[in-house]
Amino acid sequence: MLIRHQSDLRPSEITSRQSYLSRRQWMAGAGAAFLTAVTAGGGAKASALGTIAKTAYTIDEKQTSLEDVTHYNNFYEYGTDKEQPAKLAPGLLKPRPWTVRISGECKTTASVDVDDLIRTSTLEERVYRHRCVEAWSMVIPWVGVPLAPLLQRFEPTSKAKFVAFETLSDVAQMPGERSSLIYPWPYREGLRIDEAMHPLAFLAVGLYGEALPAQNGAPIRLVVPWKYGFKSIKSIVAIRFVEQVPPTLWNALAPEEYGFYSNVNPTVDHPRWSQAKERRIGEFLRRPTLMFNGYGEQVAGLYAGMDLKKFF
Repeated sequence: MLIRHQSDLRPSEITSRQSYLSRRQWMAGAGAAFLTAVTAGGGAKASALGTIAKTAYTIDEKQTSLEDVTHYNNFYEYGTDKEQPAKLAPGLLKPRPWTVRISGECKTTASVDVDDLIRTSTLEERVYRHRCVEAWSMVIPWVGVPLAPLLQRFEPTSKAKFVAFETLSDVAQMPGERSSLIYPWPYREGLRIDEAMHPLAFLAVGLYGEALPAQNGAPIRLVVPWKYGFKSIKSIVAIRFVEQVPPTLWNALAPEEYGFYSNVNPTVDHPRWSQAKERRIGEFLRRPTLMFNGYGEQVAGLYAGMDLKKFF
């Protein structure tokens, strides 16, 4: 899969914010709204996040509507219903100021300010499939930065076998964390370091060309498109290089249902439902689920020789 970097873009492919917004308004008037506005054209476009480079990390599938992407969410820190995050998170979560602490088995440790990261990075738009373990799916145009270059800045040592991620823990901002007798807060997730360094692994700071909404994991979240959605941890405050498999919330809560790897695999059912098909939000008929969520060509090599039924 090719990716066009900023240096490959011609000046004619950079769209001014005024032109971009005018185009969005024209398309909305034509009935295309956000969906067509984001997918139209090539090169790069400007938005509230600055200049966003279009890349070849995209798929030729209809994107899920902005309304559904921002109002059908799992974010248990705001409740277990899909509608609760959109109702509660915008009024409670304070996404600024926000820093992400990077530490562990690396030569350099630091706290990275999210705004500094945005200002000093070439933001990319990537259109990825998103597959929830609950057997529903979306197609989302994320905006953000590749994970690997950020991690490489801190020079992980040879002991760094895994990368652990942690979500904000603050009951005042995340009232769902009061359910501490049920869920082992804070939310934690992890990847093998070669997974974290894979070109598809992405840190999102926006979607649909705008800053990431609170209910979608503002101000920064992980996106790992070949894994079930719960691996793509939201509202990250800490990243740590570790030597051992890090604890993760869902695996700790129900290891027989939520494995550490949790790669999308239609041949391995959840104990309580089939994973062979999925319901694409906005569509009536269910569709077959793709191995590795359709990214097998890029990531299957990471798991060569592993029993994908055992290491789910």
